[in-house]
Amino acid sequence: MKHQFRAALGWAALISSLTLLGGVTDRTLDFYWVDSQGGGSTLIVTPGDESILIDTGNPGGRDAGRIHKVATQVAGLKQIDHLIVTHLHVDHFGGAAELVSLMPVRRLYDNGIPDRDPDGGNDAAWPLKIKAYREMEVGERVLVMPGSVQPLKGAADPGLPVPRFTFVAARKQLALDSLGAQTVTECHDPQPKPPDPSDNANSVVTLIQFGPFRYFNGGDLTWNIEATLVCPVLQVGSVDVYQVNHHGLDVSNNPRLLQALAPSVAVFNNGPRKGCMPEVVNNLRTLPSLQAVYQVHRNLGNLDVNAPREQCANDGEAGGNYLKLSVAPDGRSYVVTVPSTGHRRTFATRL
Repeated sequence: MKHQFRAALGWAALISSLTLLGGVTDRTLDFYWVDSQGGGSTLIVTPGDESILIDTGNPGGRDAGRIHKVATQVAGLKQIDHLIVTHLHVDHFGGAAELVSLMPVRRLYDNGIPDRDPDGGNDAAWPLKIKAYREMEVGERVLVMPGSVQPLKGAADPGLPVPRFTFVAARKQLALDSLGAQTVTECHDPQPKPPDPSDNANSVVTLIQFGPFRYFNGGDLTWNIEATLVCPVLQVGSVDVYQVNHHGLDVSNNPRLLQALAPSVAVFNNGPRKGCMPEVVNNLRTLPSLQAVYQVHRNLGNLDVNAPREQCANDGEAGGNYLKLSVAPDGRSYVVTVPSTGHRRTFATRL
């Protein structure tokens, strides 16, 4: 145990020095939560410099510009290799066409583009709303298939783990047999919500694994569909890092899912007045597994729910600062840093 602790401290020191240099961390798996003011925008860079971007924030230039800045100036990227759009709400797909105009995107994964508004709204306005996204030029478009696994580039050292991502669910469909799923006998949800007719319920669910390290991103998945990830088959099991579904809104984050994931770290990709709601925060705080919460923004509407100030990347309305997480080359520990506050903490991966 002492040897593992010393190793974690060693990797923490190495990652800290590389982070201060502002460049790519050698042989680590890096996560950047880019501030899109309560939109979705998470950038992942593998030890082999292969990149995954989950969602692109809002239209209007701000969010695409922030993603591009982190990708090129901080992570040292020239292209996005894998762009995953979890669902067709403007705060998740809206910045995509603008980002494509700034840097190449090699492969786009989504649920496909329907002819009608997936929220059942104004179908006459839908073609214009989706036009830029439909017409943007990417290398390849891929329909997400639940259960599909994408190996990624790892380090050149064959003794180190190779990262991969798995699509756990999409369009309310599950990958029942792909993750060593376990059968659960008790399936009663004591607090079901009304059915969700919006495209949130169709969100792509992605699991990223790197050796023993596991990260969960469910987009804006909502309460009743979250329950299907838990029962009658437990789809995922415990994870190290949970990107809190739907920015931390309480129409999502079913306690049964939180208990099944049992994360050590929870990250809110929220806005100053969006997400990070009291019920969700309180349910997370009751988890015995939880060691820390991080927020892209402090919640300015309800100060009582916030993580410590140094664990929030942005303190005011304007924002623009990001969170970073780096997983050690062997996947056995990871460091969360908040560059804007100087916070840095090392966690051991749950083996």
